[in-house]
Amino acid sequence: MIKSTTTLNIPAPARTDSPRQAQWAEARSVFPIYLALAKQLEFEIPFSQAKRNLPEKPELEIFSQVQEWLDSMDLRVLVHQLRHLLQMTTLNASETGLRALISRHLRKPKKSNVDRDKIDFLLVQYFALCAPAKIYHKQIEPADVAQVMQPVLGDVDPSPLAWCAPLEQMIESLRAFRSLREILKTNFIEQGRKVKETAGGMFYDPAALVAFIRFNFLLRRTLIELMHADLITVRAGLTQLESSGVRIIDCHHFGLSATESVSKIRAAADEWKQPFQKEYTERSVSQAFEKLLGLRTDVEQALEKAFGKQADNASAGAPPAPSRPAPPAKKTEPEAAATSAKGKSSAKPALPADSKADPLVVLDFETCMEQIWEQLIATPPSRGRSMTTVKIGGARILLSSWEVTAFVSEDGPSAEDLRRAVVARVLVTAAVESAKETGNATSLDKAMNVARVEVTRLQERVDVAKQAKDTEAAVNLGISTKRLLSALDEAEKL
Repeated sequence: MIKSTTTLNIPAPARTDSPRQAQWAEARSVFPIYLALAKQLEFEIPFSQAKRNLPEKPELEIFSQVQEWLDSMDLRVLVHQLRHLLQMTTLNASETGLRALISRHLRKPKKSNVDRDKIDFLLVQYFALCAPAKIYHKQIEPADVAQVMQPVLGDVDPSPLAWCAPLEQMIESLRAFRSLREILKTNFIEQGRKVKETAGGMFYDPAALVAFIRFNFLLRRTLIELMHADLITVRAGLTQLESSGVRIIDCHHFGLSATESVSKIRAAADEWKQPFQKEYTERSVSQAFEKLLGLRTDVEQALEKAFGKQADNASAGAPPAPSRPAPPAKKTEPEAAATSAKGKSSAKPALPADSKADPLVVLDFETCMEQIWEQLIATPPSRGRSMTTVKIGGARILLSSWEVTAFVSEDGPSAEDLRRAVVARVLVTAAVESAKETGNATSLDKAMNVARVEVTRLQERVDVAKQAKDTEAAVNLGISTKRLLSALDEAEKL
């Protein structure tokens, strides 16, 4: 295999900018990220508080100091540390900051393996942030990735490269997996890493970057969906055990004792976090998922012991495969009480005047809210969760971490706004899938009316948040509103 370095056609800065000014603009965009990294890792920051607000036009001394510090940080920060920061803060929601960070690494004349892994991660983060809803939920094609990544990579011919064929083969296989255990037997993470490591300089070919972005995004999406399916099954099984009076179960597959309380195991399941914040290797991810599978085995064996062979399907309420929608589950009394206490069930979008009397629209909304809530409570709220899939009808909808948090752990005006935005987007997306399948667009028209009302309201709420200088709320609401608009755009094409 010939390994050569390919020159990227990275979009150039505006012609009015001098090279130095363009470099400084890029440095100013990434500076807050590097400051946050230094604080997180307890690195010394060689700039006083007063000098951390970088001027638009720098003097030579500060220009050199900043560039030297950024270079030194690049050498010290590892990819899992960068991943942890971006997935745990709202810095991940800054398209400008991510684009500048990617460009900074891509422009390096000599790139280490650490640089390569950072670029690999950052490109997927950018795609996840900027991809419109209409392609977020389908089997994403290379052309879709090339379009979203154009501001970063420039115009790219998405035609597959021969040496990237193993990635395409693995992507094709992803569609057939029905359980986490199946996919872990494939060593897909390690296989993808081997393709990347043997590529050498060819990794930076724009078409190759598109192929890796697509592979990484689809692999992670599948892993998350399968993980959630297992967690839903575990939670449903624990609920059934509690309702039948079982208080102690054997959890040796999970690494605990043979006499663990069901309440303790439920807490462990609720605290489960995706294994993507730590060092991201096949071993670390596989170990985390194997532990989850051990927990599921323990719960299923406890169910079989309590109910016999008929317990094989005792965890009804959790989908047997990620491609199927989760059937609506009835809340236990504690869960229903918690929902009532948080006011989640009352967070209903205002319906248009001409549709309020239609019971089907109200039922659609309530069922939608119920199914979203039931699917999300299966995993704990975590700012590190970059995306979470819910399945309503024939549609799969990916929610951002702040949208998940708005459902399961936060309350207040901005959380209610986010819930309304999500419900409206889910209704439209599910109605689109239904219309495609049945040819009947009645429910789609009603869902679109609801969504248009919400768009107007959300845009007003974004303005309010900006005026109040609530940057986090403004950014989160803005992105959720943008995704709702994308869903509406897709629906209007039918």
